Amino acid sequence: MIGVALLVTAPLAVFIRGITQQRYRSAFTRIWMLRPFWYAQLLLPLLAIAGLLGAIGGAPFGMAGVIGRTAMAIAAVLLIAIGIWGFVGAHRLVIRPLELAFDRLPEGLDGLRIAQVSDLHVGPHTSRRQLGRIYGAIRDARPDLIAITGDQVDDYAADVSHFVAAFGSLSAPLGVFAVPGNHDVYAGWDAVRAGLESAGLTVLVNESVEREHRGARLRVAGTGDPAGRSWRRGNAVNSGPDITRTLALTRPDEFTLVLAHNPALWPALAARDVDLTLSGHTHHGQLSIPRIGWSLASPFLELAMGVHRRGTSVLYINPGTNYWGVPFRIGAWPEVTVITLKRAVPASA
Repeated sequence: MIGVALLVTAPLAVFIRGITQQRYRSAFTRIWMLRPFWYAQLLLPLLAIAGLLGAIGGAPFGMAGVIGRTAMAIAAVLLIAIGIWGFVGAHRLVIRPLELAFDRLPEGLDGLRIAQVSDLHVGPHTSRRQLGRIYGAIRDARPDLIAITGDQVDDYAADVSHFVAAFGSLSAPLGVFAVPGNHDVYAGWDAVRAGLESAGLTVLVNESVEREHRGARLRVAGTGDPAGRSWRRGNAVNSGPDITRTLALTRPDEFTLVLAHNPALWPALAARDVDLTLSGHTHHGQLSIPRIGWSLASPFLELAMGVHRRGTSVLYINPGTNYWGVPFRIGAWPEVTVITLKRAVPASA
């Protein structure tokens, strides 16, 4: 019992010190202190519920204690098995080909390939082997453009050095683009942005650039993140979303691709006839049943996972290419999405 109490309470000192003194958390602290703490916070309430239900069920037979303890033991075995499954799942990597058709796609952009990764949450604790696999999957896809849709770092601006070490050498003919996610904002956006740009990434915050591919114009834009509206550390207040500024330079004859970490921004983009929006943020709850289109995030978010269409506008929500908090993913496997743009076949054909 003393060990359990320490497991549940001791890391609170690390939390408090980190918040008040802004101390950088080492890989050891994140893996061997904070991660068990989070596991305990998730598991202990479930075990308590199982024990309570067992005790209630056994009470009429005078066996509340025995059945309660048995229920807790069974629940512990099941939860440990699920935890192992989720841990293994967090270290999988799915390369998902996704073909999206558009009526107004210029001929020169037909077949253009975009590699999207999101929610990498890189820090000193992140598996270098897994980051290497992600890097290799992006490189092997040979994309024309690479989109990194937010939450590049875990919780600290200094984490950007680990991100750059893993992905700083990525390249693509049309560029490697990144936008802020809420964790990048919390970490200190100015420093995170400087680190990303020092590695040669094109960082877009409520701005856009024009690219040309086989004679056709492509407008690549990026929004700020809603967290930037109120979070002030590192001048992050400048990283909030402004859709009008984001789309200020768009032209009717250009195909527009917008990177927006939070899919809650998409309705405003769709109302402005943005062709394609790529988002992340939801992680698909890190637990999903893709076959029925459900995820742990679905009860809380209107736009939680998958492909969405409104008029001519399309949204894709990447499930995340890593994890946050504890390494746990079931169904919502880490994903590198390889998107191919296609011209829609006329209905008459």
